[in-house]
Amino acid sequence: MAADTIDLEAGLATSPQRRLHAAVGLLEGERERFFLWSPVCLGLGIAAYFAMPIEPQVGVAFAPLALVLILRAVSSGGTLSSTVLAALILAGLGFADAKLRVEAVRAPVLAKSLHNAEIAGVVTLVETKYSKGQRLTIGELKIAGLAADKTPALVRVRTMSARSVAEPGDRIRLKATLAPPAKPALPGGFDYARTAWFDQVGGVGYAFAAPVIEGRADGGTLSQIYRRGIETVRQAIAVRVRAALPGETGEIALALITGERGGISAATNNAFKNSGLFHILSISGLHMVIMAGAVFFSVRLLLAAIPLFALTLPIKKMAAAAGILSALGYLAISGGAFATVRSALMIVIIFGAVLIDRPALALRNVALAAFLILAVFPESLLDAGFQMSFAAVTALIASHEFVSRLLGRGSRPHPALRVVKFFGEIVSSTLIASVAVAPFAAYNFHQSQQYAVLANMIAIPICNIIVMPAALVAFVLMPFGLEVLGLKPMGWGIDGMTWCANAVGSLPGAVGHIREIPTIAFALMLAGGVWLALWQTRVRLLGAALVLVGLIVAPWMPRPDILVGQKGELVAVREPSGKLAALPAKGSKYDLDRWLEYDGDDRSASEAQHSAAFSCDAVGCIAHVKGAVIAIARHPAAVTDDCGNADVLMLDIPKPADCAVPVTVIDVFDRWRNGAYALYLDQNEASPQPHIRVETVAAHRGDRPWSRTPPPHVPRTPTGRAALPIPRILDAPSLDVSGQSSPGEQPAVAKPGSTAAADHKPSELRPTADNDPGEDPQAAASDASDAQ
Repeated sequence: MAADTIDLEAGLATSPQRRLHAAVGLLEGERERFFLWSPVCLGLGIAAYFAMPIEPQVGVAFAPLALVLILRAVSSGGTLSSTVLAALILAGLGFADAKLRVEAVRAPVLAKSLHNAEIAGVVTLVETKYSKGQRLTIGELKIAGLAADKTPALVRVRTMSARSVAEPGDRIRLKATLAPPAKPALPGGFDYARTAWFDQVGGVGYAFAAPVIEGRADGGTLSQIYRRGIETVRQAIAVRVRAALPGETGEIALALITGERGGISAATNNAFKNSGLFHILSISGLHMVIMAGAVFFSVRLLLAAIPLFALTLPIKKMAAAAGILSALGYLAISGGAFATVRSALMIVIIFGAVLIDRPALALRNVALAAFLILAVFPESLLDAGFQMSFAAVTALIASHEFVSRLLGRGSRPHPALRVVKFFGEIVSSTLIASVAVAPFAAYNFHQSQQYAVLANMIAIPICNIIVMPAALVAFVLMPFGLEVLGLKPMGWGIDGMTWCANAVGSLPGAVGHIREIPTIAFALMLAGGVWLALWQTRVRLLGAALVLVGLIVAPWMPRPDILVGQKGELVAVREPSGKLAALPAKGSKYDLDRWLEYDGDDRSASEAQHSAAFSCDAVGCIAHVKGAVIAIARHPAAVTDDCGNADVLMLDIPKPADCAVPVTVIDVFDRWRNGAYALYLDQNEASPQPHIRVETVAAHRGDRPWSRTPPPHVPRTPTGRAALPIPRILDAPSLDVSGQSSPGEQPAVAKPGSTAAADHKPSELRPTADNDPGEDPQAAASDASDAQ
């Protein structure tokens, strides 16, 4: 009995060691896959940096890396400890690299809006817009009344004149309304200001008149000269393409050749998005493989047709070199999106392996491309295009490797079966890519495309067989002025793809709308997908478990009961039906569209503004949510009553000091400082007052270089404290039941859903997914018409 007890105790004592040895054994079995985790570890460090609530100093940013290096120096080695420390070193490098990148691009940002500002500078980028005018990126700036150390490195200005004909390298002068890059529309929303920071864009705006061209810019750095040269080539290509293919067909052709999508209408963009074909409009792996691959095979075929070259020269390597040059050339004129950079890097790596007689290991190529992009552009980790591009290609290659190991290399199929195999690969690749990018689409865009397989089965063969080969022919013939021979067939193929996008995108139920999911659910699904794709042994199945847990957690995202826009005019409350109801407000369409998008609501902004949730009169509005009274005071005369009766009060004036009844008061300075608000109500029967949890844009963004929070402003009366205004209604004309003034009379109080200040100041500038904020000054007018 004593001996058995001793053996049991020894077994229990050694069980942790056995588990440790088992873990080491698993790692040893996956040793050849370790490199695939290098961009993941680098990305974790970058993600940790961007998740910081405050901006770390440079020394602090390098502290984690220094600590891990010290631990590595004193470590005794071993597979497990060495692997963990290597991962931590890469994470520390990512954290420090992100900080260095932020400091490298640091440039002034406008502190406030500038109206009718005199601007002079050099055009660095020209984007033609669908309706009219151009969007100009302007550098080497001089802004009247603004000191040099306060002047942004770049601004983006939308010119609203059809006579705007600026070109890259032009020195121009114009008057424009500028504003700082916009804040998110709601807490946790897309932060355009962060994107603008890394582009060194410190202001955005619009101009009604065409710019005055004063001449051409001379000299500059090599980088500036190169960029101007590339932009000049892109503009020259655009002229040729539009001449051969007028209308929207030419604009889509231009998107496939130069990456410029500004001329495509919103309706066509939506059709491609709704059908699951939007990836075709974005230059990525599909386009790069067809272009570079066609060059490789064409050059190899031509060289093989000449016996002297075929017998004496390494024609395969020469063709690979031509493929590399074609990929780099296509990248140069394509606009350089992250998905395009990833594709070009992979092409260079694959053909580079051919040049040095090494096998091209597919997932290693993906990992190397991701590592290089993250090292040079750490901010790309937050770019939805980067995320979805790498997710799709990683899933496709990992699936191909798994099937190849499972089935082995079979014989060449019968020619009749090749057609079936071709379409089968389209279906399977679409399904795999759709599943891989689904968490990213849900997290970033809150949508899913239900008929993507059908659309891709029709459009991908057209793109592969007609559109992109014809584009290559147009490229080759363009120096001879014969590009129309390639562009015409390309246009026929584009028309076919557009028809497919419109037909499939308009089918009932083509788009699924998904409400916001928690970040933890997204992180679990992402971690599970990476784990499943990168490991080879049975341990990879743990990734499926993580994905399942993420799916379980995804629906448990609380939805705000009240949303308040930064300007205060736009307020939405949640009705008993679960949907948002909003007050009509000028210039609010973008914000309200984003609120509905995050809510998984397919209604338009105008539909959400037609609701009986609010009771309004000439001085304010009242709503009831979960038993709480929500008051929006539009006039000082309403403040006294609302301060005494409301649970939540929104004010267009500073909060009076003796307004003590409401649980939450949001005044004009709160919104100026904190941006948009999201309020969550929990009405407890044991307490007469509701428990209110408040989230703000400022709290979500933290104190970072692109999100500097203005200092608190506490207005004072001459007696040193704010007091309730005297409840007095100004003399006003008679009002009808809708609250509107009688004909011929001017109301002296603000209309419901607006403020006096808002009726006289220009509309605030807002971003969209494809456009900079403030580029259309007619947005407020269109919003008002939509609300009618």
